[in-house]
Amino acid sequence: MRRRAVSGALYATPAAVLVGLFFVVPLLLVAWMSLHRWPLLGKARFNAPANYTAIADNALLGDAALFTLKYTVLITVLLFAIAFGLALLVQNRRPGVGFFRTAFFLPMAVGFASASLLFLGLLSEEIGPVPLSGDSPALGSAVLLVLWRFAGFNMLILLTGLQAVPLDVYEAARIDGATRWQLFSRITVPLMRPTIALVLTMMITGSLLAFDQFWILTRGGPDNSTTSLVMVIYREAFVRLDLGSAAGISVVLLVLLAVVSSVQFAVLRRRSV
Repeated sequence: MRRRAVSGALYATPAAVLVGLFFVVPLLLVAWMSLHRWPLLGKARFNAPANYTAIADNALLGDAALFTLKYTVLITVLLFAIAFGLALLVQNRRPGVGFFRTAFFLPMAVGFASASLLFLGLLSEEIGPVPLSGDSPALGSAVLLVLWRFAGFNMLILLTGLQAVPLDVYEAARIDGATRWQLFSRITVPLMRPTIALVLTMMITGSLLAFDQFWILTRGGPDNSTTSLVMVIYREAFVRLDLGSAAGISVVLLVLLAVVSSVQFAVLRRRSV
Protein backbone atom coordinates (compact mmCIF):
# COMPACT_ATOMS: atom_id res chain seq x y z
CA MET A 1 0.00 0.00 0.00
CA ARG A 2 2.84 2.39 0.86
CA ARG A 3 4.60 1.61 -2.43
CA ARG A 4 1.38 2.38 -4.32
CA ALA A 5 1.01 5.69 -2.46
CA VAL A 6 4.61 6.63 -3.24
CA SER A 7 4.11 5.73 -6.92
CA GLY A 8 0.96 7.85 -7.07
CA ALA A 9 2.77 10.77 -5.48
CA LEU A 10 5.62 10.47 -8.00
CA TYR A 11 3.17 10.46 -10.91
CA ALA A 12 1.42 13.54 -9.50
CA THR A 13 4.63 15.45 -8.77
CA PRO A 14 5.18 16.92 -12.29
CA ALA A 15 1.61 18.25 -12.41
CA ALA A 16 1.92 19.62 -8.87
CA VAL A 17 5.17 21.39 -9.77
CA LEU A 18 3.60 22.96 -12.86
CA VAL A 19 0.54 24.09 -10.90
CA GLY A 20 2.78 25.55 -8.22
CA LEU A 21 5.04 27.40 -10.67
CA PHE A 22 2.38 28.72 -13.03
CA PHE A 23 -0.61 29.21 -10.69
CA VAL A 24 0.19 29.25 -6.97
CA VAL A 25 3.39 31.32 -7.17
CA PRO A 26 1.91 33.98 -9.53
CA LEU A 27 -1.23 34.13 -7.37
CA LEU A 28 0.80 34.75 -4.23
CA LEU A 29 2.88 37.35 -6.08
CA VAL A 30 -0.26 39.21 -7.22
CA ALA A 31 -1.63 39.16 -3.66
CA TRP A 32 1.70 40.55 -2.37
CA MET A 33 1.81 43.23 -5.08
CA SER A 34 -1.73 44.32 -4.19
CA LEU A 35 -0.44 45.39 -0.76
CA HIS A 36 2.17 47.75 -2.23
CA ARG A 37 2.48 50.81 -4.38
CA TRP A 38 4.33 48.98 -7.08
CA PRO A 39 5.36 51.14 -10.05
CA LEU A 40 6.31 49.39 -13.27
CA LEU A 41 9.73 51.09 -12.99
CA GLY A 42 10.94 51.88 -9.52
CA LYS A 43 10.97 50.56 -5.97
CA ALA A 44 7.86 49.05 -4.39
CA ARG A 45 6.49 50.59 -1.18
CA PHE A 46 4.06 48.97 1.27
CA ASN A 47 0.75 50.89 1.30
CA ALA A 48 -1.95 48.40 2.36
CA PRO A 49 -4.89 48.72 2.13
CA ALA A 50 -4.72 51.79 -0.15
CA ASN A 51 -5.01 49.79 -3.39
CA TYR A 52 -8.27 48.25 -2.17
CA THR A 53 -9.83 51.40 -0.74
CA ALA A 54 -9.04 53.24 -3.98
CA ILE A 55 -11.22 50.80 -5.92
CA ALA A 56 -14.39 52.49 -4.67
CA ASP A 57 -13.20 55.86 -6.00
CA ASN A 58 -12.35 54.57 -9.47
CA ALA A 59 -15.19 55.88 -11.66
CA LEU A 60 -13.96 54.03 -14.75
CA LEU A 61 -13.91 50.78 -12.79
CA GLY A 62 -17.57 51.24 -11.80
CA ASP A 63 -18.63 51.85 -15.39
CA ALA A 64 -16.53 48.91 -16.55
CA ALA A 65 -18.13 46.65 -13.93
CA LEU A 66 -21.64 47.58 -15.10
CA PHE A 67 -20.70 47.08 -18.73
CA THR A 68 -19.01 43.73 -18.02
CA LEU A 69 -22.08 42.56 -16.10
CA LYS A 70 -24.38 43.55 -18.97
CA TYR A 71 -22.10 41.86 -21.46
CA THR A 72 -21.88 38.70 -19.32
CA VAL A 73 -25.66 38.35 -19.04
CA LEU A 74 -26.13 38.99 -22.76
CA ILE A 75 -23.42 36.59 -23.89
CA THR A 76 -24.38 33.84 -21.45
CA VAL A 77 -28.04 33.83 -22.51
CA LEU A 78 -27.39 34.06 -26.26
CA LEU A 79 -24.39 31.72 -26.36
CA PHE A 80 -26.05 29.03 -24.26
CA ALA A 81 -29.28 29.18 -26.29
CA ILE A 82 -27.46 28.96 -29.62
CA ALA A 83 -25.02 26.25 -28.47
CA PHE A 84 -27.81 24.13 -26.99
CA GLY A 85 -29.92 24.61 -30.12
CA LEU A 86 -27.03 23.49 -32.33
CA ALA A 87 -26.39 20.47 -30.08
CA LEU A 88 -30.03 19.41 -30.35
CA LEU A 89 -29.91 19.96 -34.11
CA VAL A 90 -26.97 17.60 -34.64
CA GLN A 91 -27.76 15.18 -31.81
CA ASN A 92 -29.12 12.32 -33.91
CA ARG A 93 -27.15 10.49 -36.58
CA ARG A 94 -28.44 11.13 -40.09
CA PRO A 95 -26.91 11.91 -43.50
CA GLY A 96 -24.85 15.08 -43.44
CA VAL A 97 -24.86 15.57 -39.66
CA GLY A 98 -21.09 15.00 -39.46
CA PHE A 99 -20.53 17.86 -41.89
CA PHE A 100 -22.61 20.26 -39.81
CA ARG A 101 -20.90 19.23 -36.56
CA THR A 102 -17.53 19.98 -38.14
CA ALA A 103 -18.72 23.24 -39.71
CA PHE A 104 -20.13 24.52 -36.42
CA PHE A 105 -16.88 23.69 -34.60
CA LEU A 106 -14.48 25.06 -37.24
CA PRO A 107 -14.38 28.68 -35.95
CA MET A 108 -12.54 27.37 -32.86
CA ALA A 109 -9.59 26.62 -35.14
CA VAL A 110 -9.10 30.38 -35.55
CA GLY A 111 -7.19 32.07 -32.75
CA PHE A 112 -9.25 34.56 -30.74
CA ALA A 113 -6.94 37.46 -31.56
CA SER A 114 -6.95 36.48 -35.24
CA ALA A 115 -10.75 36.24 -35.22
CA SER A 116 -10.96 39.67 -33.60
CA LEU A 117 -8.70 41.12 -36.30
CA LEU A 118 -10.87 39.45 -38.95
CA PHE A 119 -14.00 41.10 -37.54
CA LEU A 120 -12.09 44.38 -37.23
CA GLY A 121 -11.43 44.26 -40.97
CA LEU A 122 -15.06 43.48 -41.72
CA LEU A 123 -16.20 46.39 -39.55
CA SER A 124 -13.53 48.86 -40.67
CA GLU A 125 -14.80 52.22 -41.94
CA GLU A 126 -12.11 52.19 -44.65
CA ILE A 127 -12.28 48.66 -46.06
CA GLY A 128 -15.07 46.83 -44.26
CA PRO A 129 -18.56 46.20 -45.65
CA VAL A 130 -20.15 46.95 -42.24
CA PRO A 131 -18.63 50.17 -40.78
CA LEU A 132 -18.47 50.32 -36.98
CA SER A 133 -19.80 53.41 -35.19
CA GLY A 134 -21.83 54.12 -32.07
CA ASP A 135 -22.24 52.23 -28.77
CA SER A 136 -24.63 49.47 -29.84
CA PRO A 137 -22.65 48.39 -32.95
CA ALA A 138 -19.48 48.34 -30.85
CA LEU A 139 -21.00 45.95 -28.33
CA GLY A 140 -22.87 44.05 -31.04
CA SER A 141 -19.69 43.38 -33.00
CA ALA A 142 -18.04 41.83 -29.95
CA VAL A 143 -21.13 39.74 -29.22
CA LEU A 144 -21.27 38.46 -32.80
CA LEU A 145 -17.57 37.59 -32.68
CA VAL A 146 -17.94 35.57 -29.48
CA LEU A 147 -21.07 33.79 -30.71
CA TRP A 148 -19.40 32.90 -34.01
CA ARG A 149 -16.24 31.56 -32.40
CA PHE A 150 -17.51 29.81 -29.27
CA ALA A 151 -20.97 28.48 -30.19
CA GLY A 152 -19.51 25.37 -31.83
CA PHE A 153 -17.15 24.64 -28.94
CA ASN A 154 -19.94 24.79 -26.36
CA MET A 155 -22.17 22.83 -28.75
CA LEU A 156 -19.61 20.01 -28.65
CA ILE A 157 -19.61 19.89 -24.84
CA LEU A 158 -23.41 19.94 -24.68
CA LEU A 159 -23.58 17.30 -27.41
CA THR A 160 -21.39 15.04 -25.28
CA GLY A 161 -23.84 15.48 -22.41
CA LEU A 162 -26.82 14.81 -24.68
CA GLN A 163 -25.33 11.59 -25.98
CA ALA A 164 -24.65 10.40 -22.43
CA VAL A 165 -28.40 10.34 -21.67
CA PRO A 166 -29.56 6.67 -21.94
CA LEU A 167 -31.81 6.09 -24.94
CA ASP A 168 -33.99 3.60 -23.04
CA VAL A 169 -35.08 6.44 -20.74
CA TYR A 170 -36.47 8.31 -23.75
CA GLU A 171 -38.12 5.15 -25.08
CA ALA A 172 -39.81 4.45 -21.76
CA ALA A 173 -41.07 8.03 -21.58
CA ARG A 174 -42.42 7.87 -25.15
CA ILE A 175 -44.29 4.67 -24.33
CA ASP A 176 -45.88 6.51 -21.40
CA GLY A 177 -47.06 9.22 -23.80
CA ALA A 178 -44.53 11.96 -23.05
CA THR A 179 -44.39 14.86 -25.49
CA ARG A 180 -41.17 16.30 -26.95
CA TRP A 181 -41.27 19.19 -24.50
CA GLN A 182 -41.73 16.81 -21.57
CA LEU A 183 -38.82 14.69 -22.82
CA PHE A 184 -36.65 17.81 -22.95
CA SER A 185 -37.71 19.47 -19.69
CA ARG A 186 -38.08 16.37 -17.50
CA ILE A 187 -35.37 14.08 -18.86
CA THR A 188 -32.79 15.90 -20.97
CA VAL A 189 -32.26 18.99 -18.81
CA PRO A 190 -32.21 17.21 -15.39
CA LEU A 191 -29.77 14.55 -16.59
CA MET A 192 -27.53 17.19 -18.19
CA ARG A 193 -27.19 19.41 -15.12
CA PRO A 194 -23.47 18.64 -14.59
CA THR A 195 -22.71 19.43 -18.25
CA ILE A 196 -24.85 22.57 -18.14
CA ALA A 197 -23.07 23.68 -14.96
CA LEU A 198 -19.69 23.27 -16.65
CA VAL A 199 -20.74 25.18 -19.77
CA LEU A 200 -22.37 28.03 -17.84
CA THR A 201 -19.36 28.37 -15.56
CA MET A 202 -17.02 28.64 -18.55
CA MET A 203 -19.31 31.15 -20.25
CA ILE A 204 -19.67 33.38 -17.19
CA THR A 205 -15.97 33.21 -16.31
CA GLY A 206 -14.91 33.93 -19.88
CA SER A 207 -17.31 36.87 -20.14
CA LEU A 208 -16.18 38.42 -16.86
CA LEU A 209 -12.58 38.13 -18.08
CA ALA A 210 -13.31 39.52 -21.56
CA PHE A 211 -10.40 41.49 -23.00
CA ASP A 212 -9.21 40.54 -26.51
CA GLN A 213 -12.41 41.30 -28.40
CA PHE A 214 -12.87 44.75 -26.87
CA TRP A 215 -9.20 45.71 -26.98
CA ILE A 216 -8.84 44.80 -30.65
CA LEU A 217 -12.29 45.81 -31.93
CA THR A 218 -13.10 48.98 -29.97
CA ARG A 219 -10.16 49.86 -27.65
CA GLY A 220 -12.86 50.37 -25.03
CA GLY A 221 -14.59 53.08 -27.04
CA PRO A 222 -16.44 55.04 -27.93
CA ASP A 223 -16.02 57.13 -24.75
CA ASN A 224 -15.07 54.05 -22.66
CA SER A 225 -18.53 52.57 -23.28
CA THR A 226 -17.06 49.13 -24.05
CA THR A 227 -14.31 49.06 -21.42
CA SER A 228 -14.27 45.74 -19.55
CA LEU A 229 -12.89 44.99 -16.10
CA VAL A 230 -9.76 43.35 -17.50
CA MET A 231 -9.15 46.39 -19.70
CA VAL A 232 -9.18 48.56 -16.56
CA ILE A 233 -6.59 46.23 -15.01
CA TYR A 234 -4.47 46.50 -18.17
CA ARG A 235 -4.66 50.30 -18.12
CA GLU A 236 -3.76 50.47 -14.44
CA ALA A 237 -0.70 48.29 -15.04
CA PHE A 238 0.61 49.44 -18.42
CA VAL A 239 -0.85 52.92 -18.98
CA ARG A 240 -0.79 54.34 -15.44
CA LEU A 241 2.19 52.06 -14.65
CA ASP A 242 0.73 51.11 -11.25
CA LEU A 243 1.06 47.34 -10.85
CA GLY A 244 -0.12 47.46 -7.23
CA SER A 245 -3.47 48.98 -8.16
CA ALA A 246 -3.88 46.50 -11.02
CA ALA A 247 -3.08 43.63 -8.65
CA GLY A 248 -5.65 44.85 -6.13
CA ILE A 249 -8.40 44.90 -8.77
CA SER A 250 -7.26 41.46 -9.98
CA VAL A 251 -7.57 39.99 -6.49
CA VAL A 252 -11.08 41.39 -6.07
CA LEU A 253 -12.08 40.03 -9.49
CA LEU A 254 -10.62 36.62 -8.59
CA VAL A 255 -12.64 36.51 -5.37
CA LEU A 256 -15.77 37.51 -7.30
CA LEU A 257 -15.20 34.70 -9.81
CA ALA A 258 -14.67 32.17 -7.02
CA VAL A 259 -17.90 33.23 -5.29
CA VAL A 260 -19.94 33.17 -8.51
CA SER A 261 -18.64 29.72 -9.47
CA SER A 262 -19.19 28.31 -5.97
CA VAL A 263 -22.77 29.61 -5.79
CA GLN A 264 -23.53 28.34 -9.27
CA PHE A 265 -22.24 24.83 -8.58
CA ALA A 266 -24.00 24.74 -5.17
CA VAL A 267 -27.36 25.69 -6.69
CA LEU A 268 -27.09 23.17 -9.52
CA ARG A 269 -25.89 20.43 -7.18
CA ARG A 270 -28.77 21.08 -4.78
CA ARG A 271 -31.30 20.86 -7.59
CA SER A 272 -29.85 17.59 -8.86
CA VAL A 273 -30.14 15.87 -5.46
